[in-house]
Amino acid sequence: MISRREVERQVISDLRDLARAGLSAPEVFRQADPMLRDVLGFDAVCWHTTDPATGLVNSVLTDDLELDDFRQAVQLEIWGDDVARFPEIRLSGRGADTLSRATGGVLRRSLRYREQIAPAGFGDELRAVFDAGGGMWGCAAFMRAPDRGPYRAGELVLAQRAARHLGIALQRSQLLHSPFTQPPLPPAVVVLGPDNHLLGADEQAERLLGEFTDDSGSIFTVPTSFVMVAEQARSAATGIRTPSGLRVRGRDGRWFVLHASLLRGKADGPAAVVITPASPADIMPVVFASYGLTPSEREVALRIVQGRSTGDIAQILCTTPLTVQDHLKSIFTKAGVRSRREFVARLLMAHPPDVWT
Repeated sequence: MISRREVERQVISDLRDLARAGLSAPEVFRQADPMLRDVLGFDAVCWHTTDPATGLVNSVLTDDLELDDFRQAVQLEIWGDDVARFPEIRLSGRGADTLSRATGGVLRRSLRYREQIAPAGFGDELRAVFDAGGGMWGCAAFMRAPDRGPYRAGELVLAQRAARHLGIALQRSQLLHSPFTQPPLPPAVVVLGPDNHLLGADEQAERLLGEFTDDSGSIFTVPTSFVMVAEQARSAATGIRTPSGLRVRGRDGRWFVLHASLLRGKADGPAAVVITPASPADIMPVVFASYGLTPSEREVALRIVQGRSTGDIAQILCTTPLTVQDHLKSIFTKAGVRSRREFVARLLMAHPPDVWT
């Protein structure tokens, strides 16, 4: 009989292979589901891709959950103050957490549990964030039936290990194509009502909506990314959050940036979402994350793009030219180039690294 440890070892091996396979994000999720379902002991899962630079959710995929409740999930994620939220898990560095651990075993301390998880018939929830190379490429929520009891410590540890490999798999899936090889597109505008349903779209936006289609379209009539950026703008209007753009990758590999503004300046009014093709500057944080650059290396890399000399970079960053040279060597090695010129050219084309670990 195969022991649980052997099963877990095989699951991690399979996930490591999955990370090397070069699959799209939906394919990664579809293949990871059966690998993890039995060994983690969950009954339903909701998978998400995210903006790698900000960690904001930009898509949803699930075969288990009725998305009639997803509107409430968005509200709780943006407006709610709860435990074991995706940003908190990421900041903690744990990679995964459970409601039972975060609430000390009293699940009803969680707003999310009281208003969404329990009414849907589930008990404990395990959440994982899929980080790699300094970027957050996705996340997932795993729910289990109440009679299974809380997630055990060993299951949480396995989820934390699995999250790393899924991060690498999604990191690669988001950079399979260069976003700057297609002809440039003009900006497009979508207007959403207070309930985030589609009120109108210009001709360009109508063509682009299909680029971001995911499972939430049947609920909101627009993809998740549009709802998330609109809710960000609504929460910013009340002073809860700072407004920010949302990067999202289209089906053909192009990256776009979504920005939302409230047409009447009120959180309960309609919102306009502007879709613009991502510029090299917009996509640079994603590429830096794909190379796995450290924060110091990113600072140096940014100055390389600006055309700064080694001496200038050292002065700006209050360090020595020798330290800058060491960073340059590391940056070039990670990016697979030999010179500043090659590095800048590769950034402008947004090529992923040639070697993935």
